[in-house]
Amino acid sequence: MILEVAVIVLFLFWAGTLAMFLAYVRAQRQIAAQQAVGDALRDQRIKDLAKRVDDYQNGNVRMGEDLHELRAVVSPLPDKLAQLEQRDPSSLSFAQAARLVGMGASVSELTQSCGLTQAEAELMSKLHKN
Repeated sequence: MILEVAVIVLFLFWAGTLAMFLAYVRAQRQIAAQQAVGDALRDQRIKDLAKRVDDYQNGNVRMGEDLHELRAVVSPLPDKLAQLEQRDPSSLSFAQAARLVGMGASVSELTQSCGLTQAEAELMSKLHKN
């Protein structure tokens, strides 16, 4: 009888251990599934961030190219400005007078606004009326 009781106790102990082991395996599978979902979310986030970094880098490269083009356009400006500053101021008033004559200005208006003499204003008016 003791032997039968011992076998029953051992069987119950084995059954309890087996049930606990199966519960542990089930819990580990759930944890692994949750980790897989978390890993997939993390991997997607990494891909999104990598794409954003690539877009940012491409934008910086384009901006650098645009700045290089702007530098090429702007670099001759100081020389052009110096040329304009060294230009004869009287030629500027003649160019302005030609524009005013084209807009229909009279001889007296030319003498007042451009600082031309009466003869110069009449000459500009006759030259640029056509």
